[in-house]
Amino acid sequence: MPILSVDHVTTYRYRQPVGFGEHRILFRPRDSWDQRLIAASLAITPEPQSLHWIHDVFGNCVAVARFRGRADELRFACRITLEHTPEPPLAFALAPRAARHPFAYDADEMPDLARCIERQHPDRSRAVESWARRFLDPDGTADTRALLAAMTTALHRDFTYEARIEKGVQEPAETLRLRRGTCRDFALLMIEAVRALGFAARFVSGYIYVPERDGIAAHLGGGSTHAWVQVYLPGAGWVEFDPTNGIVGNRDLIRVAVARHPGQAVPLHGSWIGRPEDFLDMTVSVRVSETAGADEYGARPRAGRLAAD
Repeated sequence: MPILSVDHVTTYRYRQPVGFGEHRILFRPRDSWDQRLIAASLAITPEPQSLHWIHDVFGNCVAVARFRGRADELRFACRITLEHTPEPPLAFALAPRAARHPFAYDADEMPDLARCIERQHPDRSRAVESWARRFLDPDGTADTRALLAAMTTALHRDFTYEARIEKGVQEPAETLRLRRGTCRDFALLMIEAVRALGFAARFVSGYIYVPERDGIAAHLGGGSTHAWVQVYLPGAGWVEFDPTNGIVGNRDLIRVAVARHPGQAVPLHGSWIGRPEDFLDMTVSVRVSETAGADEYGARPRAGRLAAD
């Protein structure tokens, strides 16, 4: 089981000292059977007046920092080490009734899944729904595993990944029209596409490990936070799909937050008090490395690099 380390640093710089409002920090991975958190630290400069932790409505672990005083730089540095257990693609166990689409979710699950099935973006021309239906057989059914794997692969194969610094996410119909976008855009398009077919789906924010394989970076979307999709399948639960890289399952993916919508899983959110022209820039650096042994302090990281995001 690989031991992965994440170094995530975000720095804001200003022309002169400014004040800071409350900041919510969503860097800490969700501890689970497939990723066991070994160590985590968070250093904030200047030191906040108070720092406390909460679980949000989705069970994500959020740090809430409050400040007093002023500074011309605000820096958040997080160091994480965890044990990661990758699963083989398509190895998840489905309930027999869910082997073919369409299927019905259990009545006792529906109240909790309903908002993750409900579409949340306009599709007036039904372009996203029509695209999703391309993955069905002529009779409107499909092998569930094959359908979701084919959609994940098609987004990776037919769409162009482009890093974008600006905040926010494109409308799914716009991503479909442009055939390009960021990992956030691709995740949201796939979420809305599978919801159009009746699946429950949610947005995942986290990190991706990008090893070098045959001298080439194995994945897109590194160098910053990454985004992908979870689909709820009877018998399997929430299953990971990364349309940016065509990954089915959790291989090389480090889950931090889950939410119905990208706006509910922003890694770092806060405010500052000053003149608009005081803001200079923001830099984000994320490095994910694999440690060659269980002791993160005594082992040497293996070679690997991050793609730019």
